[in-house]
Amino acid sequence: MSCLFNRLPLLTVAAVLSSAVPAAAWACATCGCTLSADAAAGYSAVPGLRFNFEYDYVNQDRLLSGTGAATPAQAVNNPSNPALGGAEIEKQTINRYLTMGMSYSPNSEWNVSVLVPYVMRSHTTFGEQPSPYTASETAASQISSSSLSDLGDVKIIGSYQGLLPTHNLGVQLGVKLPTGHYGTAVNFNTGPNAGTPLDASLQAGTGSTDLIVGAYYYQAVSQNFDAFVNGQFQSAVRHKQDKPGNDFRPGNAATMSFGLRYEAHPQWVPQLQVNLLRKSADRGALADTTDTAGTVAYLSPGVTLHVMGRLYLYAFAQVPVYARLDGYQLFPHWTVTVGGSYAFSP
Repeated sequence: MSCLFNRLPLLTVAAVLSSAVPAAAWACATCGCTLSADAAAGYSAVPGLRFNFEYDYVNQDRLLSGTGAATPAQAVNNPSNPALGGAEIEKQTINRYLTMGMSYSPNSEWNVSVLVPYVMRSHTTFGEQPSPYTASETAASQISSSSLSDLGDVKIIGSYQGLLPTHNLGVQLGVKLPTGHYGTAVNFNTGPNAGTPLDASLQAGTGSTDLIVGAYYYQAVSQNFDAFVNGQFQSAVRHKQDKPGNDFRPGNAATMSFGLRYEAHPQWVPQLQVNLLRKSADRGALADTTDTAGTVAYLSPGVTLHVMGRLYLYAFAQVPVYARLDGYQLFPHWTVTVGGSYAFSP
């Protein structure tokens, strides 16, 4: 096993299926950052206390349907669209997530991590448009906007990697708590929709308690290359918004990441990840049930740097290489993630 994989701290999957996976009014939870922070920073069986941070930038600014681009006219005039009199046309959603984490390993087999996300999101929409659609309906005067900066949903994840003597196979069990504001906590602040609540899926939290299960494996494949694979599944088991006509449950999500790390130079480690995400539709009266499911794949090049001592930083870009989205959803051209970790030995 390479020295860097052994030395770097074990981080929980902060970006695989965290609150950083955005879910907006178009309910495009298939559009967010899916980078594996575990692999980005490196796995380890070294006991001790670690602190980590991550910043994700996701600019969702293009409308997609199925596997291709879509136009506002297609979204509004589509005869299969269930919206009466037309459909909502989203303009843009910019998501910024800052996730702070603390991880503790009492020994080489057990680890527990707490992840606290802070959500910064700006959203603009032209609102629901009549059918047939005309371009004049999406004039600047029709734009409604909102912005929020608030605590998201906290995650607590436990890991066990004592299944093999080499400690390079691990399983995870965790929970996402409904700590972020949800439901109708934030309103539109400008435009025709000013004063009306933002969609439930655009709030900082989902109002749900989610169960998280996962597994990971990493292994040296040559003198200079390490390979890894990990997966995770998240499902809401309880949701606070559960009243008839006022209910919301986020869809289940499954992720898988795999890739290679080039370890010839311990001070800087290039890496290439492939990140896959499959999400089912949100449910409930407050959910956009037709525009929330999909399957996406990202190619994610990046590098991890050994700055000094036990301080490591990493930076990655994600480029979507495949997307099949239900309905009409906004999608990013690319995403950016930067992060780091610092470990304290026992």
